[in-house]
Amino acid sequence: MPHAKFAYNKVPSKATGLSPFKMVYEIDPLGPLDLTPQPLDQKPSTVVAARVEEIQKLHELVKGRIEKTNASYQAQANQHKRQKVF
Repeated sequence: MPHAKFAYNKVPSKATGLSPFKMVYEIDPLGPLDLTPQPLDQKPSTVVAARVEEIQKLHELVKGRIEKTNASYQAQANQHKRQKVF
């Protein structure tokens, strides 16, 4: 079961184009091939304000993609719908 959960969280969603893990943590989860050593000159950012701003931009991007996908689904569903007058 843990392998299935990991696979689900790593695969990008059709609606958002991002994986569930990336939407929450803003990074893709590490797989076995991602565990190679990184160069020592690369250090993670410690600037909190910039990180918060990045996460807010990501949330806006995801929200926009979901709204666009929902509008597409609605247009397709309403394509053959007839208006009824009572």
